[in-house]
Amino acid sequence: QVQLVESGGGLVQTGGSLRLSCAASGRTFSSYAMAWFRQAPGKEREFVAAISGSGARTDYADSVKGRFTISRINTKNTLYLQMNSLKPEDTAVYYCASALRYNSYSSPASPTNYAYWGQGTQVTVSS
Repeated sequence: QVQLVESGGGLVQTGGSLRLSCAASGRTFSSYAMAWFRQAPGKEREFVAAISGSGARTDYADSVKGRFTISRINTKNTLYLQMNSLKPEDTAVYYCASALRYNSYSSPASPTNYAYWGQGTQVTVSS
């Protein structure tokens, strides 16, 4: 079965940095697009960033462009999210997700295109 385990969250001051990791198992990692979503208290889950299976294509939410970088190392079955210049509005539980379809990178910002989700890791940015 597919398992996604996030790590790297924590408490950081405004302007600080964190790197999230997502360890994947149970399917051929390089064959599936991956993404990060987040959910703040009282808000809906929102798209953060996505990356194709090969890593050649990436997409970002406007709110994080220029500050966050998504990457993956397929030989390690691991997805990353480097978050710089963090703001209080970045406070949320961050989830990694694995695509529903094999070798597909379509509508990467839509949560319905992802079949598997991690348990989430909390990121808190203090002002």
